[in-house]
Amino acid sequence: MSFKNFENTLESEIVMRYIRTLLFILFFMFMSVTSFAAEKAAPASAAKGTPQAEATFDDPLGRSTPQGAVVGFLKAMQRENYEQAVDYLDTRQTGKRAQQLSLELHHVLDQGLTVSATDLSSKPEGNLNDGLPVHREIVGIVKTKKGEYKILLERIQKENNPPVWLFSSETLNQVPRIYEEIDIPWLERQLPAVLAETRLAGMPLYRWILPVLMIPLAFLFGWLCTALLFALMRERLRHHLDEQALMKISRIKNPLVLLFSAGAIYVFSLGSVSLLGRLFWAFVASTAAVIGLTWVFIHLIEIMARIIEKRRPKAANAIIRLSATLFKALTIVVGLVIVFYYFAGINLTAVVAGLGVGGIAVAFAAQKTIENFLGGVFLVWDKPIRLGDFCKAGEHQGTVEHIGLRSTQIRTLNRTIVFIPNGQLSSISVENFTLRDRFLFRYTLNLRYETTADQLRYIIVQLRELLYGHPRVDSTSAYVRFIGFGQSSLDVEIFAYIIETAQGPFLAIREDLLLRIMDIVESGGSGFAFPSQTLYMAKDGGLDDNKGREATQAVQRWREQGELPFPDHVPEKVRQLDNTLDYPPKGSVT
Repeated sequence: MSFKNFENTLESEIVMRYIRTLLFILFFMFMSVTSFAAEKAAPASAAKGTPQAEATFDDPLGRSTPQGAVVGFLKAMQRENYEQAVDYLDTRQTGKRAQQLSLELHHVLDQGLTVSATDLSSKPEGNLNDGLPVHREIVGIVKTKKGEYKILLERIQKENNPPVWLFSSETLNQVPRIYEEIDIPWLERQLPAVLAETRLAGMPLYRWILPVLMIPLAFLFGWLCTALLFALMRERLRHHLDEQALMKISRIKNPLVLLFSAGAIYVFSLGSVSLLGRLFWAFVASTAAVIGLTWVFIHLIEIMARIIEKRRPKAANAIIRLSATLFKALTIVVGLVIVFYYFAGINLTAVVAGLGVGGIAVAFAAQKTIENFLGGVFLVWDKPIRLGDFCKAGEHQGTVEHIGLRSTQIRTLNRTIVFIPNGQLSSISVENFTLRDRFLFRYTLNLRYETTADQLRYIIVQLRELLYGHPRVDSTSAYVRFIGFGQSSLDVEIFAYIIETAQGPFLAIREDLLLRIMDIVESGGSGFAFPSQTLYMAKDGGLDDNKGREATQAVQRWREQGELPFPDHVPEKVRQLDNTLDYPPKGSVT
């Protein structure tokens, strides 16, 4: 292997180390999120007597889950549907007294309760790991100047109806006291009466005005923070990166603006005077933060891929591009899992079951596409071929120019481009000529039948010495043998490996060996047989008697002196002959 090939291989290995490290980080993130989601999706059953998950009952008012009960009550109060709001209370009071109780509870929840939508269980059995009885669920804690109060839900079954979640009677008994201890919000005391008392769709007018002002201010805050951050980073990065790299990093500005804006919206949600508003804006801020982080990761993966492409060999570009695409897809999947489960409250078990059924249909419809995609992945990781390799795939032979997600492009010897699907390429035998460490030199000489045994011995000895003495031939594996009598020739096999990896130098070495072989055959007084019948109409000149007599005398002399090199040369003689010939031949232009 040449130093250049070794260097390219070493650089490719370094690239793969970077890729494996990034893949491990993203895979760890994905497995952490999915495993934690699965842990939350399946109720704990280790404790004795803990019930298993139940089938969801779709209560018309949404009271089948704790989250649905709280959100349904808040929406009913927002619509000023007090009669429906009473249906969420476990109370014996009726009429005006029950409606007044719902108003006080709504005020308590709005002004004193701090809760996130993700803290409320979306399962019919509730959160079984909160240390409370299985039929109770905590919504949150209201803090006043005189103490703290727990807001509880209780699962109640009336008559033959399915069980539903209601605000517990214990909590409702404390609501009037909590209501008296909670002050009017500071913001409402400062606003004009027209903004605090005028209602639109069940909400004070100022609650509609605040989001209109808050959203532009949040994005302005995000833009200012991003501009300040890049101003500080640019001075430090200028010493390590060029202008082109800085321009690529500047593409992260938009997702960073979204991230800082999400933080501002979340801070606003904490100061919202409406619990339903706090739940909504917390959901918006959390979703925007996840989208921003996902966006940032996608840009970072792209920037890292381009930096590695610039510093590594061009042959590794296909691996880097394919790996970057896989990392981006994995990042998007992780972001979707977080949004769907933690913020949207979607049951992943049902989603996975639905995807399983739909996935079967998609798998049949896109079978070839999936096969080609996976084939491309296997080509990247197993590396049977790389960019620039000369190979033979099936009936096609040429140089690999591109390895894509669907197909691989090979430039044939006719200078045409062949597109081979990756699925097909991964299932057929591929011969990579670039990866070989030496060339095979193997021929069968067909000598004329007029050649005598001693002449044949002479030629074989000279051929062996040629292979042993040539500096570009591996003498340890070389051999020359008389292998049989052909129909019109005496057959001598020559086998050797030429120590060369490039096609051009190999052709020159092979040419030199073949010419030297012709000289040896001629010097032994023999010639090459023709695979045909010859009718001699004149006197045949025959073979050279003098050269044949000299060859016979040389063999006789070896025999008399005990130096006949059959069945082979002695190792000492091989060592003496090793690398003794001139190559390139003396007098050549090189």
